[in-house]
Amino acid sequence: MKMIAAVDNNWAIGKDNKLLISIPADMKFFRQETTGHVIVMGRKTLESFPQGRPLPNRRNIVLSSNPSYQVKDAEVVHSVEELKELLKDVDTDEVFVIGGQSIYTLLEPLCDTAYITKIDYSYEADAFFPNLDENPAWTLYEEGEEETCFDIIYHFDIYKRN
Repeated sequence: MKMIAAVDNNWAIGKDNKLLISIPADMKFFRQETTGHVIVMGRKTLESFPQGRPLPNRRNIVLSSNPSYQVKDAEVVHSVEELKELLKDVDTDEVFVIGGQSIYTLLEPLCDTAYITKIDYSYEADAFFPNLDENPAWTLYEEGEEETCFDIIYHFDIYKRN
């Protein structure tokens, strides 16, 4: 499985169930990478989407501890074991973990690649991605070119599990 996220200098990913910032090139990258694939997310991430609806042109899987939680046009699982069972016939290279914090933390050990948009700024935040720079299991495999969106500097990085 792969993870995909935009993080700030402190590996923050959000505040009040919203992204820290919307960078058009990052949104385009996310669409390009995940369209046609399986995406795995938590309930709060799904609810942060427009009208709280699953993303189009992807197989949406929501991991929720609430046994009665259901959502139209998405599959719901309640444990990592259920998720593994649901994905047993799927190439794990086709699966992207897209958030939020608890889902990234829970599924990080099952992932081998992380696409990280690193934003050179520190935002006020209440949700964080696991800090891969401090995790010896991960290595920065490819650091992207510096890009800008107005006055925000960012780059697309790829991390690989050792």
